[in-house]
Amino acid sequence: MAPEFFMDKIKVCNALYMQGMIQLIEDATAPLLEAWENILDSAGGSTEIVVDDYLRNMSADVIARACFGSSFAKGEEIFCMLRKLQKAISQQDAFVGLSALWKHLPTKSNREIRNLVEKVRLLILELAKANVNENGAENAATHNGLLRAIVNGAHGAGHGGTAEDFIVGNCKTIYFAGHETTAVTAIWCLMLLAKHPEWQERARIEALELTMVIQETLRLYPPASLMMREALTDIKIGDLDVPRGTIVQVTRSMLHLDKEVWGPDAEEFRPGRFANGVAGACKPAHLYTPFGLGHRTCIGQNLAMTELKLVLARLLSRFAFSPSPTYRHAPVFRLTIEPGFGMPLVAKKL
Repeated sequence: MAPEFFMDKIKVCNALYMQGMIQLIEDATAPLLEAWENILDSAGGSTEIVVDDYLRNMSADVIARACFGSSFAKGEEIFCMLRKLQKAISQQDAFVGLSALWKHLPTKSNREIRNLVEKVRLLILELAKANVNENGAENAATHNGLLRAIVNGAHGAGHGGTAEDFIVGNCKTIYFAGHETTAVTAIWCLMLLAKHPEWQERARIEALELTMVIQETLRLYPPASLMMREALTDIKIGDLDVPRGTIVQVTRSMLHLDKEVWGPDAEEFRPGRFANGVAGACKPAHLYTPFGLGHRTCIGQNLAMTELKLVLARLLSRFAFSPSPTYRHAPVFRLTIEPGFGMPLVAKKL
């Protein structure tokens, strides 16, 4: 993400959050509710549902409508391409690490990645062009305002590179961060609630309890598992000397499962630890980092939490969930931490 565009996006995202986001999220959730109700009606009221793709499609629809002025149907091709690109990059990194040299070799996987990158680039530029033609320069404050802000920022000074690179890079970041991470969190949240029916009932009744459940899910399964920072000066971390310019990579799970910070039950699902907020759950509080820290805190944090609360509340008001005997617990890293074999859950109409 272009750093000089970061603060502009914060302003736009905050504006979007204040302008009808609740209704937008409810509109995007309606097809999901209808689909699951139809499945359960045809199965006599209870059956197994593999929830992954339903939640991804719903979350993709939210971010497309909110930021790019299109429904999921219009952006579906981009989302599918980005999903394929995510898997291809993750599989490559799993085998060869982050070697810059390997990524330039003429391998089959590299050709596939380059082909997907180019297809995504062309689709995003087509969407940006259509947005400009349809909406005119005066519509920066509407639900397609973020794309408008990106296009306007691409023609400003100081970001370096080409305007097209600027547009594509920022749109890819928002598409990915805006729907994949939220969907994965919702998936893990439903799994944990299915395994802990007492918390499922509490979350169904009280909004504060649901917020605690979401916070605990983000602690146990942080969707963006890695956090990277560049050392701006020579520093010392413990016994390690870190020269200026070094990229330091932190695994969030190491912070979130540290028993010295969270106590002996750090690996257990215990939402009650957040009853008094993050500051009451761990000390120091900055070791809880599902949305990052400092100037690089996720710009979509408010939107993500609002979406998770609304979607989960709607689902819990209509359905009860229990574990499926076909579920295999195998979290895998594919840029996000997600279920390796999908998330089948037994759903029942209330």
